Amino acid sequence: MSIKALTLALAATTALAGSALAQDQVKIGVSIPAATHGWTGGLNWHAQEAEKRLEATYDNIDIVLVTADSPGDQASDIEDLVSVQQIDALVVLPFESDPLVEPVRQAKESGAFITVVDRGLPDTSIQDVYVAGNNTELGAVSAEYFKTRLGDGDNIVILRGIPTVIDTERFDAFMAGIEGSGINVLDNQFANWNRDDGFEVMQDFLSRFPDIDGVWAQDDDIAMGVVEAVRQAGREDEMFIVGGAGMKDVIKGIMDGDELIPVDVLYPPAMIATAMDVTVANFTSNGPVQGEYILGAPLVTPENAEQFYFPDSPF
Repeated sequence: MSIKALTLALAATTALAGSALAQDQVKIGVSIPAATHGWTGGLNWHAQEAEKRLEATYDNIDIVLVTADSPGDQASDIEDLVSVQQIDALVVLPFESDPLVEPVRQAKESGAFITVVDRGLPDTSIQDVYVAGNNTELGAVSAEYFKTRLGDGDNIVILRGIPTVIDTERFDAFMAGIEGSGINVLDNQFANWNRDDGFEVMQDFLSRFPDIDGVWAQDDDIAMGVVEAVRQAGREDEMFIVGGAGMKDVIKGIMDGDELIPVDVLYPPAMIATAMDVTVANFTSNGPVQGEYILGAPLVTPENAEQFYFPDSPF
């Protein structure tokens, strides 16, 4: 389903808000990972903001938001949402995909409407809606920017996330995007979407490579560690860094003209709010909402950064 269709569905939802108040109560469970790092911190904040907004708009909508520290905890949370809370719908961003297949299947068999976010489940037949960022586009957009800044003989290093489908999609698209440009990839290493690991991996790169023109970190948590390592080495005038996600500190730096991280590529934790909106629309709109919603990965520049800046978010 296209973003245009989503816009129309949500417009219909708003128009029908008054009539929705007369409907039966609808209980929606939202299960997400706890705020264990920057991106999930932003995810939690946007989920809480969406919960307040939706419950204020619709008297018949009751949202139960739960967070988990591990895949096992999340599976238990979902079982409780079904058996104790007796939810009508489940919005779930899996901590890990495989352990949640059976708990989500049980929720589906109970009659709940299922919305899966970001980290898809192996069995897509148990979901009604899928909402995610566009990992392939994130890699491709990043590559296009690098080609505007660098060319034949220039050197870059790459810091990857963790060995997952998400990381592979980003990396493969980036490599395909720079193919034929003459840009040399000196090395790529996993940094686990983590600031400390980003710092350590970049320290290693700096010690081994005297000529680095650019760094693709693909994630803003990693990028913050890279920035610290580069500045500590006194080499910030030699290269630029591109991360990804939309961390507020990165966005603010772009707004202020930071030359070390001049742009970012969006992979918004606010996608959880989109997923919650679509799920509510299933109960308040007469338009169909089932399908996939793949959000774009625009390049964030000084010209458009302000629209992606959420100063109250922890991320």
